[in-house]
Amino acid sequence: MRASHVKRAFRYRFYPSDAQAGELSRTFGCVRKVYNLALAARTQAWARQVRVNYNQTSAMLTDWKKTEELAYLNDVSSVPLQQALRHLQVAFTNFFAKRAKYPRFKSRKKSRRSAEYTTSAFRFRDGNLTLAKMAEPLDIVWSRPLPQGAAPSTVSVSQDAAGRWYVSLLCEDPSVQPLPATDAAIGIDAGLDHLLTLSTGEKISNPRHERRDRARLAHAHRRLARKAKGDGANRAKARRKVARVYARIADRRRDHLHKLTTRLVRENQTIVIEDLAVRNMVKNAGLARAISDAAWSQLRSMLEYKAQWYGREVIAVDRWFPSSRLCSACGSLQQKMPLQVRTWTCDCGTAHDRDVNAAKNILAVGLTASVCGAGVRPQRKTPGGQSAMKQKPLQREP
Repeated sequence: MRASHVKRAFRYRFYPSDAQAGELSRTFGCVRKVYNLALAARTQAWARQVRVNYNQTSAMLTDWKKTEELAYLNDVSSVPLQQALRHLQVAFTNFFAKRAKYPRFKSRKKSRRSAEYTTSAFRFRDGNLTLAKMAEPLDIVWSRPLPQGAAPSTVSVSQDAAGRWYVSLLCEDPSVQPLPATDAAIGIDAGLDHLLTLSTGEKISNPRHERRDRARLAHAHRRLARKAKGDGANRAKARRKVARVYARIADRRRDHLHKLTTRLVRENQTIVIEDLAVRNMVKNAGLARAISDAAWSQLRSMLEYKAQWYGREVIAVDRWFPSSRLCSACGSLQQKMPLQVRTWTCDCGTAHDRDVNAAKNILAVGLTASVCGAGVRPQRKTPGGQSAMKQKPLQREP
């Protein structure tokens, strides 16, 4: 049995020359311009009840390049511009399938600065990556090796708000293989005092990355607030300092979540989690900051794609399931369970730690859903009905 190869993106930091930085900045601007022009054209056509697809916007791009006003689009590689149109097509496809909201225009100051190159627009030889319209390869810091014999199919270049440049190479990774099957299963209860509580009784502390840098972040924000608004150099410098603090927080958080999720996936065949409505939970002004810092959605996303890679199973339990109020020993349901109650004793005499008990109940209902074939989507409006969502493991080829 052999698993189908997984496509992975390997991201590296690089340091462009002044000429390369200028070329990439122009490309970012042209990508944003083409995306916005195409979105405006499709929006106007939508108002007339006419649908415009990718092929039509591609023909529009050819016409735009012929105009005097947009002739500068010819100065950059055409591939990232075409990729921007493809991304817009995907955005509309998701919108019509009701998986996303209507696409929004890209902002010069707020939107992500990035460009995507396909194989016809870059050359990768002997560890050197050269993009279209560039004479020299990028100065990449190869912090980890690419898979043996890897041939990137797509290259994405980006610059974050802190001014750091990154290149992401998408290629097949034959080293990702399903792990040996195991009988281990675990339930996970997410929290704030402890980031995760496992059904085994283990509690994983919450690093609170944002709180650790809160003083530094507040200082940087105060310095930015004192700068005159506009496009001045001093304000831009202060803004980058704020962005560096946020980047430091995000990097530490991402690193911790990667290590944690990799461990959970390697040790367990089945992982049961709650289908938390994080977007609604952050509307609580008192807890929004702590919930955002915990990054539960990012944690779930990592668990799901790593489970697919390694042949594991992730099950999401309905958010309305009363995991904290249900006794994991006798099954009796408590009428109320305020957040300040961290330990309680059931009428059957069993003493419970609130979070450990919840994790045990989550595991039990998840395994029941897996065995009995519960619905594949959680109930999002009212209790009852479909109760669990199952993440299928990676399919194997014969």
